[in-house]
This record gives sequence, C-alpha cells and structure tokens, in this order.
Amino acid sequence: MSEQRVARHKAVYFRYLVKDESGETVEQSDLPVGYVHGVSSALLEKLEKALEGHAAGDVIEVPISPEEGFGPHDPSLTFSDDLENVPPELRRIGAEAEMQNEAGEVRKFIVTKIEDGKLTVDGNHPYAGKNVVFKLTLTEVRDATPQEIASGYPVGQAPPQPH
Repeated sequence: MSEQRVARHKAVYFRYLVKDESGETVEQSDLPVGYVHGVSSALLEKLEKALEGHAAGDVIEVPISPEEGFGPHDPSLTFSDDLENVPPELRRIGAEAEMQNEAGEVRKFIVTKIEDGKLTVDGNHPYAGKNVVFKLTLTEVRDATPQEIASGYPVGQAPPQPH
C-alpha cells in the first residue's frame, strides 16, 4: 500500500507547538489533533494549505502573521477595573470569564494583568497582533469516512483549537 498524503477528504492528525517571535514555545499539544482536509474546519487556512501533499512523519514549520491568523489586537476588547469589584475566583492571571454584550454576543475574556489594585481582562485571542510559528508533526493520514467528511472532523475528535 502506498503512503497516504494529505489531500481532500483525508483524515489528518498532527501534534503541534506554537512559538512566539522570540522563538519561545507558547503552546504545545503532544496529543494528536485531527481534521478532515478540504472540508470546512477550524484549522487556519494557511496551516491547511501548508499540510497539502505531506505524509505521516513529516515536520513542517508555518509562520503565521496577524493577518493570516488571529487578526490585529483590538484595544476595545481590553478592560480594567478595581480589584475589589472583581469576584475572588477571577483574581488570578489566566482566569477566564464569559461576558455578554448588549447584542447578546458572548465572548471569552482572560485575566492578563493584576497590578496597582486593578485587574485587566482581554477578549482578544492570545495571539492577536502577534507573529507566531506553528511547528506541525504529522502522525497519521488516512481516508476519511463519509461521516467524517460530513462533520469535518475524525470520529471522536473535537475541532482543533490552537490558541
């Protein structure tokens, strides 16, 4: 049997790490994540295109600019408040809170700073406004089932969520 390569309607699995502009690893998944190639998925378009034609065992690095990935940092999604106005469970860096605007849209905010009696939350993606590099290690490429093609994800696999 010939080696399967990434192409439309293939189930693709990979491990990844994300490096920031200084080369520091800011995120890593040692457990493979999967998607169905060429079907609507949560995978960044540039990542999906870069995987095209590769096979299990291949390692590729893909630079992602803000325009290609997570967009610019939007200062209007950053808010600060006095620490005493914030529930105790949110008084730590990395704490997450969901907030709803007047239009009923829900967005996740992350506590990014606590100093001088103030707490700051940010609703931007953590990589918004940043250049990052994804290092992908392909672990498996196989034919997707009709069910997987319909859903866009391999059976038992949640959508990939690199963030």
